Amino acid sequence: MSLTFANKVTVGRILLVPFFIATVLYLSPDRPFLRWVALIFFLTAVISDLIDGYIARVYRQKTRAGAILDPLADKLLLISAFICLYIRRGNFTEIAFPLWFVVPIISRDVILLLGAMIIHLVTGRMEIEANRSGKATAFLQNVCVLGMLLQWSLTRIFWYVALVATIISGVIYIKEGIKLINEHGSVSH
Repeated sequence: MSLTFANKVTVGRILLVPFFIATVLYLSPDRPFLRWVALIFFLTAVISDLIDGYIARVYRQKTRAGAILDPLADKLLLISAFICLYIRRGNFTEIAFPLWFVVPIISRDVILLLGAMIIHLVTGRMEIEANRSGKATAFLQNVCVLGMLLQWSLTRIFWYVALVATIISGVIYIKEGIKLINEHGSVSH
């Protein structure tokens, strides 16, 4: 079976991630234009996320591959954005991510990815639906990355909101994951 159009958009988003990473890592005072190139790559990825979700829902192109690739693409983009922007924080004059902000965000996403693998090993399921807290968290994290790239002074306010949302959604996802594993275990006995 071939990829649906929605899946192709998702794969395109995954393929944008290395270009975004390279652009941020090559950013320097003598190449300030790369900040704008990174912004274009990031915005393209964010918009493509909205497009592939819309196409999948409206044109009934939801697939098992999409259920795995879409959240993976989101995690790859955001994890790489926070790591790379933290590493290159010296190139930003006004706003730069602090370590206390980046570590919990990356930790949550790594824990969620590991949890998804454990759930798959135990239950055979891999589709994990995003809940409202997860969607709100992703939105706030995207705003933080955009704010950093645009050097918005109000971005610091979003750090605190995004951090709280990240922690809350992480706890919710962990509880849901444990519930899925427990339900699978009780059915098989």
